Amino acid sequence: MDLLLDNLPILIPFIVLQVAFGLVALIHVLKHPHYRFGNKIMWVFIVMLVNIFGPILYFVFGKEEDQ
Repeated sequence: MDLLLDNLPILIPFIVLQVAFGLVALIHVLKHPHYRFGNKIMWVFIVMLVNIFGPILYFVFGKEEDQ
């Protein structure tokens, strides 16, 4: 427990970034109807359940290019 409390000031910015990045990706998934791969339900699960890598996967592989 002491290890966690000692490292909490270092972890808080990473936690905030992870939550913010996940929310941005989730909002984008819900607002846009077209994806390069998969569908909306699949991307919601990936973004929410795969932590920091889910939003990265969405923006690299799922997000359709804006026209």
